Amino acid sequence: MKIAVVAANGKEGRLIVKEAAERGFDVTAVVRSENRTVADKVIKKDLFDLTAEDLKDFDAVVDAFGAWTEETLPQHSTSLAHLCDILSGTETRLLVVGGAGSLYVDPEHTAQVADGPDFPDAFKPLATAMAKALDELRKRSDVRWTYISPAADFQADGERTGEYILAGEELTLNDRGESVISYADFAVAMVDEIEKGDHIQQRISVVRK
Repeated sequence: MKIAVVAANGKEGRLIVKEAAERGFDVTAVVRSENRTVADKVIKKDLFDLTAEDLKDFDAVVDAFGAWTEETLPQHSTSLAHLCDILSGTETRLLVVGGAGSLYVDPEHTAQVADGPDFPDAFKPLATAMAKALDELRKRSDVRWTYISPAADFQADGERTGEYILAGEELTLNDRGESVISYADFAVAMVDEIEKGDHIQQRISVVRK
């Protein structure tokens, strides 16, 4: 299976490349600068410069793009729209490293994690930008997308256990009442979804067992 990981030099991107490569996938890292992943194949290009021709041979494309500053937050929407446009009408799957702020906390799906009183103010602009990008993605019936949200506590340096709970649109807790997952276990879940998942045009979520 041939996959491309966009923004592969980021912390999550590198782990997804590593996980996929160790399973024998044919992995290409899409990076703007020098490749810092274990991938042997590289497309050195800015995400916004990618074309349909660049991605036409892949079975799946992983979007690991992230933006954190006030001026770049709108790029969550514009970058995802660009990837959708160049994959439109193809069989190539688009899998997105998403956010947890847009997970619902009620069965009616009227309240989200980011709406809660304990949600840190510092992260609200990011959560709002990522939720907007997801809302726009939901309107794309021309792309075989899957959006994967991490647990609320997304730990960059957490251990790889290789186990996780696959959930849906609602914030899910494990048996210890936790909503937590490591970047490494998120990478496991992402590659599992590429390999055997069929959550086309759906948002799913993952939490540590």
